[in-house]
Amino acid sequence: MATRKPGRAKTASRRKKPAPARKPGRKRAKRPAVKVARKARAKPAAKPARKAGPAGKPTAEAAASARGIKRPAQRSLGPAQRRHLQPQARPVLGRVIKRGPGRGPYASGLERNAANHQPLTPVTLFERTARTHPDHVAIVHGNTRASYAEFYRRSKMLASALVNAGIGKGETVAAMLANTPAMLEAHFGVPMTGAVLNALNTRLDAAAIAFILDHGEAKLLITDREFSPTIKKALKLCKAKPFVVDYDDPEFPNLGEFLGTIEYEDFIAGGDPDFAWRMPADEWEAISLNYTSGTTGNPKGVVYHHRGAGLMCFANALAADMGRHPIYLWTLPMFHCNGWCFPWTISALAGTHVCLRWVRARAMYDAIADHHVTHLCGAPIVMATLLNATPEEKRAFSHKVEFITAAAPPPESVLAGMVEAGFNVTHVYGLTETYGPAVVNEWKSAWDGLSRDARASRKARQGVRYPGLEDLAVMDPETMEPVPADGTTMGEVMFRGNIVMKGYLKNPKATEDAFAGGWFHSGDLGVMHPDGYIQLKDRSKDIIISGGENISSIEVEDTLFKHPAVMFVAVVARPDEKWGETPCAFVEKRPGFEKVSEKDLIAYCRDKLAHFKAPRTIVFCELPKTSTGKIQKFKLRDRARELVSRF
Repeated sequence: MATRKPGRAKTASRRKKPAPARKPGRKRAKRPAVKVARKARAKPAAKPARKAGPAGKPTAEAAASARGIKRPAQRSLGPAQRRHLQPQARPVLGRVIKRGPGRGPYASGLERNAANHQPLTPVTLFERTARTHPDHVAIVHGNTRASYAEFYRRSKMLASALVNAGIGKGETVAAMLANTPAMLEAHFGVPMTGAVLNALNTRLDAAAIAFILDHGEAKLLITDREFSPTIKKALKLCKAKPFVVDYDDPEFPNLGEFLGTIEYEDFIAGGDPDFAWRMPADEWEAISLNYTSGTTGNPKGVVYHHRGAGLMCFANALAADMGRHPIYLWTLPMFHCNGWCFPWTISALAGTHVCLRWVRARAMYDAIADHHVTHLCGAPIVMATLLNATPEEKRAFSHKVEFITAAAPPPESVLAGMVEAGFNVTHVYGLTETYGPAVVNEWKSAWDGLSRDARASRKARQGVRYPGLEDLAVMDPETMEPVPADGTTMGEVMFRGNIVMKGYLKNPKATEDAFAGGWFHSGDLGVMHPDGYIQLKDRSKDIIISGGENISSIEVEDTLFKHPAVMFVAVVARPDEKWGETPCAFVEKRPGFEKVSEKDLIAYCRDKLAHFKAPRTIVFCELPKTSTGKIQKFKLRDRARELVSRF
C-alpha cells in the first residue's frame, strides 16, 4: 500500500515519453496511432473508456500496450487503485477488463439453476450434521444430554410451532434467554420459518428492552423466568405486543413470574417433528437482528444475512483451529453477535455445546475437566475469573484448551498465566456489524523464539483479516486512501466482505454513512504494520487531545496493565481548563496490592511514557462492565467530568 505514490509518479513520467515505433517506417509524430492500435485489436478491448485515465487521458497500461510492452496490470495500477478505485475490475494479461454481459464463451449456456446453485445458510449445515451424526451428543446442560437427532427434531418442532402461532418470513422473534438449549434451538428453529431471530441482551434495563422490542417489531418473545422482572416492565413500556412464551429451565428452576399464557415445552409440543422447514429463497435474506450497545443514544439494529452466517461457520472453524467434534463451553453469551456465530459453527462441525447458565470459576473448571472441553470464548474478564479462582474452585485437566478472546489484547502476565493453566489464547477483533470476530492475530511459530517484549508487541496486534472477509484496510476516512504500512501512521480500520452486516434496521442514513466509499467504517483508529497485521490505537472518540497533542488511551492502558497491581484499567479524557483534556485512569487493583497508591502508578507511567501522556488522575474502583466483560467507558467518562484536577 505504501508504494502507491511512487507508482503514480512513474506512471506520470511514462506518459510524457513518446512511444517507440512498433513497426519500421512508422512515423512517431502520429501519436493518435495509439488509438488506432487499440481498435485494431480484438473487440472486447475496443472501448477507450476501459483504458481512460484521469481527465480522459490514456493510462500507462494503454501506452505500454501500444508500444508492444506486456506487463502485469499491478505494475501500472497500484494496490490502492486496483482495490479501492476500481473494485469491479480484474487484471487480465496486462489489461483491465470490466465484467459485462455477453462476454466470452462462458457467458451463455451455463446459467444458474436449482441443481448448481442453492442459497448458503447455516441451517443446511445443521441438517447435514443431524443426518450424518444423529447419535452424537449435541448439547450438555446440567444432567441433560441431547443428541443431534433430538436437537434437530426439537428445532423443527419450534419452527412448526412458530408458524402455527402466525410467524412468517421476515418477522421478528425475540429471545430473552441465558445460554440454554432453548437458545440453541432458537438459532435454528426461527430461521427455519424465514423469520429473524433477535437475541436480547439479558443485562439491559427495561427501557432499552422496550425500545428494541418496538424498533424490531417483535411478534413473539421467548423469555426465561429469571428475567421476568425486567421483561414485565419492558412489556408495559413498549408499544409492541408480542405473543409471550415463558421458558422454565428444568435444570436450573427459579421463581420468576410467568408472563405469558404458555410454557416453552408446551409450546413446541404442538409443533410437527417432521416439519418441512423453509430454505431461504435468497441467501441475502435476514437471519438475525442484533443491537449495538447504544452508548451514545438508542442502540442500532444490525441485520445479518444467511450467507454471512453460513460463511462464519467455516471462518470460525479455521480461525479457532477447530476440527471435527469440538467440545465448546458456552462462556460467551449467545446474545452477543449470536455468540460470534458459534451456535451455527459448532453445529456444522458436529461439536458438543456445553451450556453454562452463569459464568463462575468452579462451573468452568468442572466443565473443562468433566467434559474435556476443547474451546471457549470470552472477554479478558473470563480469563481473570479463571486465573483468580481459589484452589477449591480449580480442577486439574491434562489437555490443552483453546481460548478465543476479544476486546483489549491481554497483558503478557495474563497470557503467561493462561499458558501455565493449560490454555492457548488466540486474540480476535471485530464488531457487532461484522458478525463478531473479523480479524485474528494469526500467530507464527517463528515468533515463539522472540524475546518477551517482542512477543508481547506481536500479541498486542489485532491481526489479519478473518477467513470469509474479503478485505481489511487502515485508511484515511477523508480521502479513502490507505495509510502507509509503517506501523505508525494512524487511520480508520475498515472492512469489506461477506461477513459485514446488511445494514442498520430502519436507519438508512446510518447505513449510508457506515458504508461510505464502499467500505464499512469501524470508527476504530489503528495502524498497518509492514507485514499486513493491523493494530488498534483507539476509538476515534477515545483519543485524548491534551494541549493539542493526541494521546492514545490504549497506549496508556497498556502501560498500566504492565504494573503488577493492575487487574483492570480504563483510561478516558477528563476535561481540564488549562490543557483541554488530560488522561484519567480508572483502576481495579489485584488482591494483595492494597498499599499501591495513585502517586505510585502516576510515577510508574511517567517513567514509561512521555510525561504529557501520563495520567494526572487515577481512581481506584470496580470498573463497570457489560455482560460480555467489556468496560463501559461511557460511564467512566461521565465520572471523569465530575472530577476536579488534583495536579
